[in-house]
Amino acid sequence: MRGWFAKLLAAVLGTAPIGSAAAEDYPTRPITMIVPFPAGGATDTLARFLGERLNIVLKQPVVIENVGGAAGSLGVGRAVRASPDGYTLSIGTSTTHMLTGGLYALPFDLLRDLDPVILIGSEPLLIVGRKDLPADDLRQLIAWLKANPDKASVGIAGVGATGHLAGIALQKETGAKFQFVPYRGNGPAMQDLVAGQIDAMIEPASNFKALVGAGSIKTFAVTSKARSPSWPSIPTADEAGLSGYSASLWYGLWVPKGTSKDITAKLNAAMVQILASPQLKQRFAELGIQVSPLVQQSPDALRAYQKEEADRWWPIIKASGIKVE
Repeated sequence: MRGWFAKLLAAVLGTAPIGSAAAEDYPTRPITMIVPFPAGGATDTLARFLGERLNIVLKQPVVIENVGGAAGSLGVGRAVRASPDGYTLSIGTSTTHMLTGGLYALPFDLLRDLDPVILIGSEPLLIVGRKDLPADDLRQLIAWLKANPDKASVGIAGVGATGHLAGIALQKETGAKFQFVPYRGNGPAMQDLVAGQIDAMIEPASNFKALVGAGSIKTFAVTSKARSPSWPSIPTADEAGLSGYSASLWYGLWVPKGTSKDITAKLNAAMVQILASPQLKQRFAELGIQVSPLVQQSPDALRAYQKEEADRWWPIIKASGIKVE
């Protein structure tokens, strides 16, 4: 009996370090990073840049897999179902990894079925208007919207997208009423804005870089809590007279639920190193993305922020009665 117990104990002790050893050796083969959008978009561009840097730090190739559709939920679902071995990463935005949880009846739980790695950064939205709009600052814009209830038109890149919800929040905060005009992406909406077919937009700031530079549209405010380094001359909504109003499109990285904490920690450490590099900061400045503060770069910080954002936006989605196809 003692001999049997000794063998069992030896077997248990012998297998105990396997997980740690696997994490220590990780990675030993290529890693897949799932992008929940088609190739060529902002998130895809960001993923490919980060993948190149992870390749250097982890010494293994990072293969980008684009799985678009259903506002990103198909790609996120693919990551949820993947093996929790550290070889599948899920990169995405506040839309794909938070807002869709309030918009759709998903077959998974965004807050529970993926383990967070790191909050990568965020991009403010920009409140803009057509060039001949009779308002020169945010206070005048709000006054004009109130004076023309249900007549003004605000273009959105899709029903339930970040800009749509930011517009709903603007209505709630100010009491203004205006019509939302949905488009298939920001491109067509911006064309109509320049042509004067719609009055305003509230979308991620980087979309408007060329138009602002050319003086083709009016800018009223950024929706970040502090001025954006990419747009230092544009006031925040709070500075412009709309106290407490903020919204952003943020980016994060996750792994399938159950992935070893040691592997998650190794991925986090690699990303923290990458986010601190001058090359990344320069590239992010070009993209209009602000690197998350160091205190927000832990897995627990992303988990808390994701829940905080869901607690804020899901009730707004429910109260608005948004219907998505």
